[in-house]
Amino acid sequence: MGHQSKRNREIAKQYDVFKTYSVAEAIVILKKCPPVKFDQTVEISLRMGVDPRRSDQHIRGTVPLPNGTGKTIKILVFAKGDKIKEALDAGADYAGHDELLEKINGGWVDFDAVIATPEMMRDVGKLGKVLGPRGLMPTPKAGTVTADIAKAVKEMKAGKIEFKLDRHGVINNGIGKISFAEEKLAENIQAFLNAVQRAKPSTAKGQYIKSVVLSSTMGPGLKIGWQEADES
Repeated sequence: MGHQSKRNREIAKQYDVFKTYSVAEAIVILKKCPPVKFDQTVEISLRMGVDPRRSDQHIRGTVPLPNGTGKTIKILVFAKGDKIKEALDAGADYAGHDELLEKINGGWVDFDAVIATPEMMRDVGKLGKVLGPRGLMPTPKAGTVTADIAKAVKEMKAGKIEFKLDRHGVINNGIGKISFAEEKLAENIQAFLNAVQRAKPSTAKGQYIKSVVLSSTMGPGLKIGWQEADES
């Protein structure tokens, strides 16, 4: 415990709990915190001014992070025929149909994302109990049900991420690693915030993004002063 509390004291010296920081300042503080043995993920958490219980106020979309996430993701593709080779050539880790359906039914989930061709969705739908709770079910809205398998795989490998509102009215995503250069993290954050802004439901009233917090896996959460673009 001693080491952890010493580290926490070191971290506490770096920032003021009550202060609101700019993105640039927050990145500098997170980078200054004592390092840990792994490359921490930098996370952004947005408290949204919408009602998560209303289906017309759900926020969901995708954004290609200009500098990627820094995380290697394992992609599984459900496809048949030529599309299997197309998927593997584009960088998919697994591609196929029956044998993969069987393995997943048996409880195997050693992958981070699933992409499927439209014709496979009837079969993939039956895996709802396994894929659903883990947020792995492909959807047309997220671009993960598509005939253009190669494009979907390449974009995802390059750092395209999906964001969505959770039932507490929060959007939470990893947007890079603490080892990234400051300006690369800032570019990713800006791209992310712009994409969330563009995904604003037409029924949303009042302040859309209520608060923004930037944190690292083992670091503090820093409040970001976020002025929304004027609603024009």
